[in-house]
Amino acid sequence: MASAAFVALAGIEAAAQTALPEISVTDTRLSGIRESGPQPDVIGGIVGRGGGITGASTTIISRQDIERSPQVTIADILTREAGIQTSSLYGGVNGAGTTVDLRGFGITGPSNTLILVDGRRLNDWDLPGFDLSTIARESIERIEITRGNSAGVLYGDGAVGGVINIVTRKGVDRPSSFRADAAVGSFNYNEGNVYGSTSSGPFSAFAGGTAIRSDGYRDNNALHQKTAVGNFRYNVDQGSVFFDIGADDQNLRLPGPRNYDGITNQLLTDRRGTNTPFDYADKQGIRLTGGFTRLLSPGLELIVDGGLRKKDQQAAFFSPFSESYVDTTLSTYSVTPRLNLDQVWWGIPVRALGGIDFYRTDYESDRSFFKGLAPIHRYNGNLDTLAAYWQQTFTVWPSTDLSFGGRIQRNDLSARDRYDPTAPQPFFVNPQGLPLDNSETNRAYHLGLEHRLTENVTLFGRMAQSFRVPNIDERIGAVPVMTVTDFDLKTQQSHDFEGGVRVRLGALEIQSSVYEMQLTNELHFNPITFKNENLDPTRRRGWETIASWRVSDDLRFRGSLTWIDARFREGPLAGNVVPVVSKWSGSAGMSWNIIDKRLVFDADVRHFTNRFLDGNEINSTALFMIPSRTLVDLRLGGELDQFFWSVSVQNLLNELTYDYALDTSSPGFPFVSFYPQPGRTFLVRAGMKW
Repeated sequence: MASAAFVALAGIEAAAQTALPEISVTDTRLSGIRESGPQPDVIGGIVGRGGGITGASTTIISRQDIERSPQVTIADILTREAGIQTSSLYGGVNGAGTTVDLRGFGITGPSNTLILVDGRRLNDWDLPGFDLSTIARESIERIEITRGNSAGVLYGDGAVGGVINIVTRKGVDRPSSFRADAAVGSFNYNEGNVYGSTSSGPFSAFAGGTAIRSDGYRDNNALHQKTAVGNFRYNVDQGSVFFDIGADDQNLRLPGPRNYDGITNQLLTDRRGTNTPFDYADKQGIRLTGGFTRLLSPGLELIVDGGLRKKDQQAAFFSPFSESYVDTTLSTYSVTPRLNLDQVWWGIPVRALGGIDFYRTDYESDRSFFKGLAPIHRYNGNLDTLAAYWQQTFTVWPSTDLSFGGRIQRNDLSARDRYDPTAPQPFFVNPQGLPLDNSETNRAYHLGLEHRLTENVTLFGRMAQSFRVPNIDERIGAVPVMTVTDFDLKTQQSHDFEGGVRVRLGALEIQSSVYEMQLTNELHFNPITFKNENLDPTRRRGWETIASWRVSDDLRFRGSLTWIDARFREGPLAGNVVPVVSKWSGSAGMSWNIIDKRLVFDADVRHFTNRFLDGNEINSTALFMIPSRTLVDLRLGGELDQFFWSVSVQNLLNELTYDYALDTSSPGFPFVSFYPQPGRTFLVRAGMKW
């Protein structure tokens, strides 16, 4: 598991107000494995029959939940959900660079949690991956969370811990509307949003943009970011044509760590300071998706779409000992036709989704001594992925659903390192890396079952196999000087088992499940050799419980509790805990309409127990642990005619802590890098909508 901190910084870089919302299943392969048809059954955010992957633990964060959340960022909103933890390296400014970990993978959480937007995979073929902060809150309709690796059948590699699908807002079947708002907050935070939607006959559109500026909590921590999104639809009786666009531009200053060397502890003496006053990371991204749907016959729909994503990144790390400027371009092209089936065969309801996925990813990264100089190393990589999949659900009895599916995926990889000995460079430089051409075929499967014991009690279970292909940054690594880069790594494999129960007792909704995940060839970053490697076998075991109690239309309580046991199960580290994973975490919240929608109050408490530092695979407690933390977040807001407002405070108790640290100590030479997070912060928002 490559440490994102080390690699990047080393230069390798619902609560509804009065009613729950209706849920549309357009633009996702997850909801009942169909993209049109009846609404899934959703109460209190927990997905029941007709929603999610049969046998899997699935929840939905609604639009109302997002609007009323006391948390500012999408990453923080996600941490209220069972099984999700986050790590931030950059002071938490708007969640920029914050990584999401689903089901206990620690620092490689983002590589094992698949992020989708409107059902299309967005995990990039590099370590930074997809930055959730580039999706504006105002553009999101809902967030679907499917835990475990069963979604690997529908979406391919990377869905080991689970899938987070962000469904964006559309203008379909809605009256024309317009919304504008602004927010100001701590550390000179300023935000502006403008969004609108319209529909006329068969045509509909939704578009808007967000701009954010902040000085950040730390020195050299400023953020300037702009995002824009547009969704356009033309619907006819037997189908539709659609086109989506998203773009982002981010300028982020990198404050680096606060260090402890056995004598000085910068976390105590100057937690907001920086040792990297000139480091920065810029990023420009664009994503385009277009396609059409066509009803071939009753209950049989063809969906054909394709996409282009491009991400340009420039980063400077002022180090005299290595390439200090990185200029990277990552482009992904995709074509993903599929068939959606929802019919009755011989009296048995059948739902199925199958198709072909083709992805082409091109990577080019220049590593120079300083900006403007010729590259010392130029890394090139190409990855072609071709997959076929089919997943089907039968209602075998009126009370029982059975789902099964499989995926076969071929990956063709080519990676090269071109070294220029004439380029300006430091005294010690790595030689040219070894070339790699590799082809392999991987398989995934899912078998799920749901049985309704009574009208109020449902049992569910599943077993599944999935995989994760090493990304290009893991193949390049962060090897020390005078070391040859070797691109070759094995593919990670995962086998899951899960069982649970859903209970509905009037206004009370509970979902609880236990799972075990067996992994082989798990990808891991070794802080001693500075290389990525495949681990001896590991495992994850866990218990997750989600609850929602709707006392009345004006008052709702929600909560979650998670236990994760992530360990090495063989080899010299057998029995040791995987670092950067809290064993216990939980949340409790309430939403209260004090005076209908004119005055509303929301509160959340989130708790995480302590964690071992990244790099501390031997589980030594001689130095530091990432401490336990309890975060209390509050929001008071309201609407009056067209005007709306809110005042929120995060980390009310002003806990001064960190959720990520890296231990690179050696015997007799302690050295720990901390990435501190802000204490109490405030945000005031006001706007109008028409």
